[in-house]
Amino acid sequence: MHLNSNNPQEHLQVQTTSGIVAGTIDPQTGVRTWRGVPYGADMGGENRFRAPQPAPSWSGVRTTTNYRPPAMQTNFGWKDTVIGTEDCLHADIVRPDTDDVLPVVIYFHGGSFVSGSSHEKVLQGHFLANATDIVYVSLNFRLGVLGYLDLRSIGEDCAANPAILDQILALQWVHENIAAFGGDPNNVTIMGESAGAASVIHMMCAPAARGLFHRAIAQSTPLSSVHTKAQAAMWTSTLLDGMGLSRLSTLEHLREVPAEELVRVGQSMLFTGRELRELNLSFMPTVDGTTLPAHPLDMFRAGQQAPVPLIIGTNADEASFAKALYQRTKARQRAARRLLEAYDAKNATAVIQAYSDVSQRTDFAEFLADAVFWGPSVIAAGEHRKVAPTWMYRFEYASATMRRLGLGAMHTADLMAVFGDREGTRSSKIDRFGSTVAFEAVVEVMQRNWGSFFHTGEPGPNWPRYDFRGDDHPGRATAIINEHPSIVYDPKRHKRRAWEAFDMRSWQGREAWMRIMGPEQ
Repeated sequence: MHLNSNNPQEHLQVQTTSGIVAGTIDPQTGVRTWRGVPYGADMGGENRFRAPQPAPSWSGVRTTTNYRPPAMQTNFGWKDTVIGTEDCLHADIVRPDTDDVLPVVIYFHGGSFVSGSSHEKVLQGHFLANATDIVYVSLNFRLGVLGYLDLRSIGEDCAANPAILDQILALQWVHENIAAFGGDPNNVTIMGESAGAASVIHMMCAPAARGLFHRAIAQSTPLSSVHTKAQAAMWTSTLLDGMGLSRLSTLEHLREVPAEELVRVGQSMLFTGRELRELNLSFMPTVDGTTLPAHPLDMFRAGQQAPVPLIIGTNADEASFAKALYQRTKARQRAARRLLEAYDAKNATAVIQAYSDVSQRTDFAEFLADAVFWGPSVIAAGEHRKVAPTWMYRFEYASATMRRLGLGAMHTADLMAVFGDREGTRSSKIDRFGSTVAFEAVVEVMQRNWGSFFHTGEPGPNWPRYDFRGDDHPGRATAIINEHPSIVYDPKRHKRRAWEAFDMRSWQGREAWMRIMGPEQ
């Protein structure tokens, strides 16, 4: 790690496989930080849609004191401005200002596979690195049309899952380089929230990632959010239509299109048609048989995922916004049935009945949250406990303001507690005042348990495994995380059983994609 004993900043200059990087000490938190360290090459031009390549070498010392632009995405503003770059394969590294060899945490950001960055304020990791004594690595990777659309239906000269390959390359880079930053390459936790948690699951399922990490944390994972090959072909056709291109267009045509136009049209696909109501997003990884060999639920049921210790869980009010979507019971029932019947019409009624026929707006919000997050997660936890230690949680903390607004422990609420940054998320702007005592108690609970897991592979001793029923305990222990943490066993049992009987692996909508790519194709 030390390059020149005469240099007072020697501990901030690090030799990587591509060249020397020079970081800085953050003046507010005192951590060492290296920002925008390349782990892969520029994926624009001829590299677009292809598998990533390692970062090219450079001579001299590369200054890494400023964050790099994120992957290309729109800002979702009125002007639909495109931000970011195709040269996005960078990592941000943070550690305490010591020379200790520390466990490593690799973080995948969320953002529905279309937005986000490694250095969003709450994800910068300064407080977490200091509090839990780790080397923290936050990643950028390709998003949306450039990272999460399988274009093989119009040509084979592309990767089915560019973003997953980016993430695997990043794990390989960490394995080869992190010791130079004082990290232990044999003690690596992968971690993410929302789409980032799905990335954690994808790494657990990807054969090429095996052995590059040793434990995993998946927070609010939309675990079933994957495409079949037919779905990906449908969305490719939709993209070509939106671009005003012939359906006979090739990959070369799309490589010639300005990236900004490609991204802008791609993002617009998110909100057109009825597919969003059926949870069929335009950009998700594709089960390609190689990078992602099978649907994650199938891999977990077959015990083919990485057998590493896993913490998995959800927030109590992930979809609290949904209470405002439908005011009439019949409208809620139609929406719930439409969503479910796009996957498994046979078992749709049983799921709806488990949520009291979604007669109340709170029932519908819980149903939607469970369809996306909790249902698949609880199935995965039940399967993973057969191959490796597993812990499950429900995050329930919400401030008085968030409870009064009816939002509760909404999606992403857990990030402030894990990262110890009350001001780090957008929702914090509506929750600036009031006592911080309860919040600080929740931060202590999460960082103590997460930190223990980073170092030992187990959370604190008061959190039982999500295990089988025994003579002296009912099994399926779930930690309730709030200012007064507790343990419950097999929460929402009848709803769990309804989801276990429901098949949400394959979307059957848009008339089963014109009877699997009929005359129009």
